[in-house]
Amino acid sequence: TCLLCSFIGHFFAMYSKQRKQEHEIEKLKTEKLQSRYEALVNQINPHFFFNSLNGLTALIRDNKKPQTLEYINKLSAVFRYILQSEKKGLIPLREELKFLDSFRYLQEVRYADKFSFRIDVPQEKENMLIPVLSLLPLIENVVKHNMIDSENQMCVSVFMNEKDELVISNPRHKKLDPTAQSGIGLTNLSDRFLLLLNKKIRIENDDSVFSVYLPLNNYIISNN
Repeated sequence: TCLLCSFIGHFFAMYSKQRKQEHEIEKLKTEKLQSRYEALVNQINPHFFFNSLNGLTALIRDNKKPQTLEYINKLSAVFRYILQSEKKGLIPLREELKFLDSFRYLQEVRYADKFSFRIDVPQEKENMLIPVLSLLPLIENVVKHNMIDSENQMCVSVFMNEKDELVISNPRHKKLDPTAQSGIGLTNLSDRFLLLLNKKIRIENDDSVFSVYLPLNNYIISNN
């Protein structure tokens, strides 16, 4: 009986220790994700905000009232999504695509239809999970590292492949004066995918096309 009691006591002590360790790991994981989120928000190109306001000013100056109202709505949606993302980890893909729709409108206005998107994601895949704010740094990189003008029109393709990876691909129009490439945005994104999904993103880069492959979570949120 004493041996049994000792065994049970030892078992519960080990179980309690394991649970405590798991709790500490989750706490560290949460803290690391928070720091990654803060780094992501802090690295968002400040020029984006100024360019957004410049786009709004141009619409007002040209007296384009319907477009101005739509622009304000889309800009508000972008800011709201970024600010509300702090406490989110994984979200349904449809939320990222909805954000992308607003962000896309701002870019299309800014570049006077020289910047476009081709999005092809099956509706049944939109409930798959992805780390919040995965698309923003990728689209920001497109703007940062490419010439976008009448001779170098930009079309970003967003689609699902047979591996259930979300692919973001764009032609490369290298700037004559290339921007220094820190790689912080992609490193941050890669770290968040490892933390939240334990999966690695893939990057393919050649002289003509730049593509990023984002592995999604096969767990699907029910609509109910």
